[in-house]
Amino acid sequence: MIAVGDTVPDVTLKAVTPEGTQDVSTATLLGTGKVVLFGVPAAFSPTCNDFHLPGFVMRAEELAAKGTDRVVCVSVNDVFVMEAWGRSLHADGIVMLADHVAAFTKAMGLDMDATDFGLGVRSQRYAAVLQDGVVQSIEVEGSPVDHEVSSADAVLTRL
Repeated sequence: MIAVGDTVPDVTLKAVTPEGTQDVSTATLLGTGKVVLFGVPAAFSPTCNDFHLPGFVMRAEELAAKGTDRVVCVSVNDVFVMEAWGRSLHADGIVMLADHVAAFTKAMGLDMDATDFGLGVRSQRYAAVLQDGVVQSIEVEGSPVDHEVSSADAVLTRL
């Protein structure tokens, strides 16, 4: 699993941007400035939809005030789901990153088998603070339904 001091892996994924969807290199997107990166198991799932992403939407200005250049949400979903999810929660200031085959999630060592829940391979729930692509802090939840150490409030205490 990726750890403090490691550089995030370079994988090409799809990002939802104001200009539409586009291919992005994670090294480029996450490799410049201060970035808050959080991973969720599934868009539109109860914990992700009711608590995790909304917390980052509500705290976006506070994160920016603490020097964050961008906030990125990654999930093992397709780009169309990520776009619809971001739109449904008004996540305009958050980059919604689609890891459709879990390539980035696996490279980070943060994948989990959610087959018992009907989901297949998914991301563990986590939040990391990156500086120029290097992990400054990372917290991974013990269970997919937990959202304490990876919440926006928890991240604000680490900035």
